[in-house]
This record gives sequence, C-alpha cells and structure tokens, in this order.
Amino acid sequence: MRVECEHGSETKWHQQHSSPHCSTRSKVCPCLDRRRVVLRTPEVTCRRASEVLLKTSTFIRNLPSFYHMPWEDQFVLIQQNWAPLFVVGMAQEGVDFDLREIPATSLLKKILLNQSSTARNERGSSSAGASLAEVQKMKNLLWKFWDLDLSAKEYAYLKGIILFNPGLLANFWGFQEAQKALMEFISTMFHGSLGRFAWILQLITSLRDIDADAIEELFFRPILGEATLNVLLIETLYIKPGWL
Repeated sequence: MRVECEHGSETKWHQQHSSPHCSTRSKVCPCLDRRRVVLRTPEVTCRRASEVLLKTSTFIRNLPSFYHMPWEDQFVLIQQNWAPLFVVGMAQEGVDFDLREIPATSLLKKILLNQSSTARNERGSSSAGASLAEVQKMKNLLWKFWDLDLSAKEYAYLKGIILFNPGLLANFWGFQEAQKALMEFISTMFHGSLGRFAWILQLITSLRDIDADAIEELFFRPILGEATLNVLLIETLYIKPGWL
C-alpha cells in the first residue's frame, strides 16, 4: 500500500500502515490532516466500492428486524451507520486500494488565479481529495479485520451489531440478538474463549471514528458528482421519500 505524489515521487505510509496490530486511536501527525489524497485507479476501485455498497444495502434490506421498523427509525440507522457498515463490507470483500497525493501547490495555484469560491463549488470537491489522516485510519482498520480472518457468519453478526446501534434507538432488540449470536458463535468455534469477541467489539468502537465524508469523497465523489450518498442509499433501500 502506498501513496503516490502526482510529480512521480512516492511517500511512505505512516508506520501504522505496516502493522495490522497498530491502534487506530494512535496520535497522527497533524500534517496528515492537511495532506489530501485520491484513488490511484478510481475506475477500478470506485466500481468495487459501489459493489460493496450495493451488497451492504441488500444485506440491510433483507433483515426482518430492519424491514419492520418505522420509516423514521430506518432513516436514522442508515444515516448514522452506513459508513462503518461500508468499511466492514470492504474488509469482507478484501478490497484494498492505492492512493496518490495531491500536491499542495495545486491549491495555491487556485488562490493565485483568483478563482471564486462559487466556481470551486460548481466543480465540486473531487479535486480536493480526502484527508490522508482519515484514509489512514480506515486502512488500519481494514488490516485489523483481515488479520482476524472473520468468517461470513461473524461478518453478518458484526453488521447487525453496527446497524442496530443502541445509542440511536430506544428499541435495540436487533442489537442484543446480533451481539448474543456473535458471542455464542465465537464461543462454540473457539472453544469457549471470548477474547476474539472482545477484540471484535473493540473494532466496532474504532469504526465509529471513521469519517463518512472522507469515504464519500474518496470512493464515490468521482462517480456521484454533486449527488449525496445518503440520498442514494435511501432510494436504493426504498425508504419513504417523505423522510428525505
């Protein structure tokens, strides 16, 4: 995995990238927040990301616990949880990606050319790229999931736990059921040891730190343009338009 600069030289990932065991909560150099990156092969990666998003939507739509919820509750769950669910989907599908860095001078040229903010908004934010710090956090999480080598059932239970976030709704029966199922499955498969279960729960906490805007900017802005991913997800899941 690497980030490539437009002028041809390569910059190495922060040391966190080299180990799947590194902490996503580790302090990151503030300069990474200012560095912007885009996909090195967007035509390939965006297609795979779209496939992950579609599979995620299909998974959600086929959950009876979700399907029978009120429209407004469905809307809240999707709006708040699509990003961590997408990252889990990327991990399950084994989607890795390379990046190239946008030179800071390109932003300076815009200022020197006295381009208006209106003109920049009309072109959208695709040229601005995503924060390297945020993308780095996501890559770290992907490696952690791959290191655990989760089974299909573990991924399914994990998605249920994430979707039915007890912090969003008063009724979190779906959350309790998914968490119980995951714990029982791990206990059976790993001879009663729940260390793996605790590690997965820790990853769920880290997933909450993922920036949804960075995901949208990196994987979907090149194909969506000015469209909003939240709206696309709602339409895909056939949720009542009146709640948009």
